[in-house]
Amino acid sequence: MPAPRPDRAHPRVIAFANQKGGVGKTTTAINLATVLAAQHKVLLLDLDPQGNASTGLGIERADRGAGTYALLVDGRPLAELLRPTPVPTLQLVPADADLAGAEVELVAMEDRERRLTQALAADPALRDSFDYILLDCPPSLGLLTLNALVAAHSVLVPLQTEFFALEGVSQITQTIERVKRALNPGLALEGILLTMYDRRNNLSELVAQDVRGFFKDKVFETVIPRNIRISEAPSHGLPVSLYDARSPGAQAYAALGAEMLRREKRA
Repeated sequence: MPAPRPDRAHPRVIAFANQKGGVGKTTTAINLATVLAAQHKVLLLDLDPQGNASTGLGIERADRGAGTYALLVDGRPLAELLRPTPVPTLQLVPADADLAGAEVELVAMEDRERRLTQALAADPALRDSFDYILLDCPPSLGLLTLNALVAAHSVLVPLQTEFFALEGVSQITQTIERVKRALNPGLALEGILLTMYDRRNNLSELVAQDVRGFFKDKVFETVIPRNIRISEAPSHGLPVSLYDARSPGAQAYAALGAEMLRREKRA
């Protein structure tokens, strides 16, 4: 099933998920959010206790204050938790220091897997003022990721072009199907994004062929290359398109944003 179009689901809520770490999930969330914010109003929620999306958008750990823990566990209003970013039309709810404990605390809560859905629904006017709400998940399939999958319309799965790639992506796609059956019938696979692609490496090409052969048109045509500018940008608190707009990494994420918008129009 294709992901819903914006006019049928406004805002579009997209989770970035892969239970494997180090695949470019947070990097993709930051940089795709920035590309979409060139034409749309975007909100990024940092649901990963590591807080890399927050750091990558210029909010250091000591400066974060209340964030997604306060939203999910304390029930604080979304409006109180929004933070500006270097991109004027991109706002962030950072990962606060207590988020690491949220997995444990959520277990005892009523409707524990729907806390994020309820938090977004509590202020529909604010929620609907955004065109896209992007959810950066932790590299695990715990309650934080489950909350994101229940709240989302679709899931984008970044996938590093390495030997164990297919094994990892099969786990997250099975999880998506389970959530779809039990908790969120409208959940769709937005697409699989090949990351850290090295054209000089035969393995990258072999993995890409395998993934495309298995998942067909669910794999984005755009691939994200290994690029030093992508790695450097977070240390400056900037998305790569602001750090070095001419770099291959910035150009790849611009192409990804354009491809995603084209897919929406065709859906």
